[in-house]
Amino acid sequence: MNYRIPRPNVDAFNPKVYYCKRAKGKLTLDGNLDKEFWADAPWTDDFVDIEGDIRPKPRFRTRAKMLWDDEAIYFGAELMGDEIWSHVTKRDDVIFQDNDFEIFIDPDSDTQCYFEFEMNARNTVWDLILTKAYRDGGKAMNGFDLKGLRTAVKIDGRLNDPSANNVKWTCEVVMPFETLTECCGYGEKAPKPGDYWRINFSRVQWKVDVVDGQYKKRIDPETGKPLPEDNWVWSPTGIINMHYPELWGFVFFCDGQENYTIPEDEKLKWELRRLYYEQHAHYDETGRFTADLKPLNPNFKPKIQVTDNWFEMSCPSSDGKHEIIIFADGKTMYK
Repeated sequence: MNYRIPRPNVDAFNPKVYYCKRAKGKLTLDGNLDKEFWADAPWTDDFVDIEGDIRPKPRFRTRAKMLWDDEAIYFGAELMGDEIWSHVTKRDDVIFQDNDFEIFIDPDSDTQCYFEFEMNARNTVWDLILTKAYRDGGKAMNGFDLKGLRTAVKIDGRLNDPSANNVKWTCEVVMPFETLTECCGYGEKAPKPGDYWRINFSRVQWKVDVVDGQYKKRIDPETGKPLPEDNWVWSPTGIINMHYPELWGFVFFCDGQENYTIPEDEKLKWELRRLYYEQHAHYDETGRFTADLKPLNPNFKPKIQVTDNWFEMSCPSSDGKHEIIIFADGKTMYK
């Protein structure tokens, strides 16, 4: 059966974790990551296929860095590979029709009102807000422009030239906290040390051939259309869909201390999320939600309230002071 909200192929809740250090100086924005500003920032793990280890290792290496200060969060990415091309030149066009680099940000880890950003090797950008994930009926707000956004690209090679000695392209992205926080109800102008945001990265890479001295997307002879793009990510979602914010990585904002761990409440959210997948599968199969859903974890005892077309499921927070709730549209919150 084709479910509206497919379950991700994830054996355990194990998103990537990154300790984002404070920047020690001012950034000279030029797309180059080989400079003092980035020297203390660790690389993420190399990107993997979006579905995880069940798919082959990406043919090109991709990795990213992050830093922060009181004003902004800084991203740097390195995209290795000799196929450096792009054609989209207009802001907010569909960048992933080119090879691209993408950033996804959910500041309050509720899986709603989150940011998507894409850029290509021409430094053309697309920034938008999702009211909620598409699976939950969300809409993309393409008219949104991230105020104060700054970006740059550096190409080690030549754009759109297969004959050049192409090695990689790198990029820098600066996103001011003021805009990121005012649009999502985070409540603070900037994070505090120890706070975490849910973030993920994606690289779209199309398979190409060189035809008459130009890169051309490889065509599937059976359909006459380009072969599907590769999706390489930092924290795999277990499904070819980036819009599963519950599986994005945890980025902890650090100022010296770097031993933070994923909070217990986030693990409880995951147990509720697993039931959310089951509720929607039950609805697809029967036309209604159910209060008789059995938890997948026998030690987890949620409260389930349903109508024919809506549900709320909840459990106590890890400290027992609050209730963690998940709704039918995927939103999680404390009460």
